[in-house]
Order: sequence, then structure tokens, then C-alpha cells
Amino acid sequence: MIKQAISALILSLTVLIGGAQAHTAGSTGYAVVTVYGQTIRYVLTISVDVVQSAAATPADDFGGLAGLVAQHIAIGANDTPCSSTPGTVQPPLPTRPTVVITLDYACATSPQTLSLIDNLFDVLGPDHHTLVTVQWPEGREQLLLEPGNRSAHVGRAGELTAPDAGSAPSSAFAFFRLGVEHILTGYDHLLFLFALLLRGGRLRSLLGIVTAFTIAHSITLALAMLGVVVIPAAVVEPVIALSIAYVALENIVRKQAASGRWLVSFVFGLVHGFGFAGALLELGLPPSGILGSLLFFNIGVEAGQAMVVAALFPALLWFGRFAWERQAVTAISTAVFAVAVALAVQRVLFAQA
Repeated sequence: MIKQAISALILSLTVLIGGAQAHTAGSTGYAVVTVYGQTIRYVLTISVDVVQSAAATPADDFGGLAGLVAQHIAIGANDTPCSSTPGTVQPPLPTRPTVVITLDYACATSPQTLSLIDNLFDVLGPDHHTLVTVQWPEGREQLLLEPGNRSAHVGRAGELTAPDAGSAPSSAFAFFRLGVEHILTGYDHLLFLFALLLRGGRLRSLLGIVTAFTIAHSITLALAMLGVVVIPAAVVEPVIALSIAYVALENIVRKQAASGRWLVSFVFGLVHGFGFAGALLELGLPPSGILGSLLFFNIGVEAGQAMVVAALFPALLWFGRFAWERQAVTAISTAVFAVAVALAVQRVLFAQA
């Protein structure tokens, strides 16, 4: 019975983490489309890692990216195609691991309606999606483009227009989904939650753990996105791995569930918040839209976290009914501890490479 229970919990965790790893190839770009009279400027910010892996671009040569983007991005005004001019590329910096591609499109008339077709997914892969802000003198519209929704028509007042009305989801949904994906595809965050909940006690304790983690990572996510506190990923990522190892070790050495585990959840949740921020910082979002983006991203993180807890909670309640719970927790936590230590070492070595 003990072996069966351990196998069931490990299988559940493997499914969660396996699903996460299957989606780690996904990527997000951020585009700003600005109308200046008869000129439309397209600015795309994308992670250098995505560019190098998808386009096989050398680390010190990004000159051909503007032409590549121009081949796959079509912009039109009033249902008439606009012509792209030679673009520019800002290579990555030590403090900005992104590439910024800028293209200008010359249109025959000043656009009252704007059409956008994005075929970069053919280069960047089927898991890529692009968050787009269309800026008019009168206002702006935000939307999401992905392989299944490659085009959008936007009117000058900012509304989506026929024939593709509603075809491109809003950026609120895009950032919400990005938050959900980030927690569900972040195997380190999933391992941390799993290790915390494994010895969390009953319903009240579990709710306290989850609430403390939510409050903590929301604080540091906001601080990082607003530029108040900046901690390099080379520091944050190994510490996240060590937080998993600590909780797993606590599960092993403590005979009873820790009464103050919510405090551990809060302290390490502060570190995980900086990890969550990395997903948004890569996009190079403008300050004007950062608060809304932060809000919906964080709501998405909470929704994804709730999904994980809801999946684990019934099994943990059942698990806690048996006398052999202690032995099973020790065995599972030992495996988690080994994985976390290996992950921490890997991240330290990678940061030094």
C-alpha cells in the first residue's frame, strides 16, 4: 500500500512536471505598432534566446533580423498593403537580454483602418505568440496574435473591425494566459508548491501556505516590474532551486507538519516572485502599460496555482489518513531534495559559463 501511494503521488507530480516541460519551448514577443500619418512603425522586442534557437542567428550577428521580420510581417492601411523600408536592430545588452527590431511601413494614405498579418510563427515555432499594442493619436488597442489567430483589423477609434472582429484576443487575456502558462510550465515553482503542501497539514494549513505564497510573490513581482528592486536571474534561479531543497529537507527531518510553514512559504515566495517577473521583463514592456499587464499576469499566475492545488489537494487529504504517511513523505521528499540540489548546481554552473 505504501509503495502504491508513493507511486501514485510521484506519477501525479510527473504528469504535472512533464506537461510543464512539454511547453517550455513556447515564447512570447512584444510588438508596438504606431501610426504616424502615412507611416506605420513596427517595433518587435523578443528574447535573444528565442531568436538564436529559432533563426540560428550567431550570438554577435543580428543584422539580418530586420529583413527576416519584414518578410513575415504584413501591414496594410485601408485594405491597401504598405511597403516596408529597411529596418534597424538593437542587439542585446548585459542588462537587456532582448533584441529590438524596428521597421517602418510607408502607406499610400493615412490609415483609418489598419490590418496586421503576423507569419513569424513559421520561423519562431507553433508555441510562439505575440502581444501587440496598436497606437493611434486617439488612443490604443492591445491584442494577441498566435498561430491560430495571425491577423487583425483595427479601426482608428481602436475597435476591432470586420471581417476579423474578435479574431485576436485582447492583451488582458494574453497576459492572463501568460501567467497561467508560466506557473504551469515552471517545474521549479510546481516542485516548490508540491514540497510545501506535502506536509502542510489540513485544510486551514494548506490555505495559509498558498495565501502566504501568493502575497509574497505578488509583492516582489510588482517591485521587480516597477524597477524598485532588481535582482539578476543568475542569483534568483539558484535560490529558487535551493528553496525547493530546503522545504524537502524540512519534510525529511521534521516528524510533524511544521506549524509555521506559512512563514517559509512567504519568505521563499518573495524569491519566486522575482522568478515570475523574468517572464515579463523579457518583453521590454513600456511603462505606460506595465500596471495592467502586471495585474492580469498575476491573476493568471494565481489561476494556474489554484489549478495545481485543486489537483493535489484531494490526494493529499487522502494521503494524510494513513499511518505510513511519514515514511512516504520522507521517500518522496528525498527524491525532491536530490532533484533540487542538482538543479541548483546546474543553474550556478550555467550562470558562470
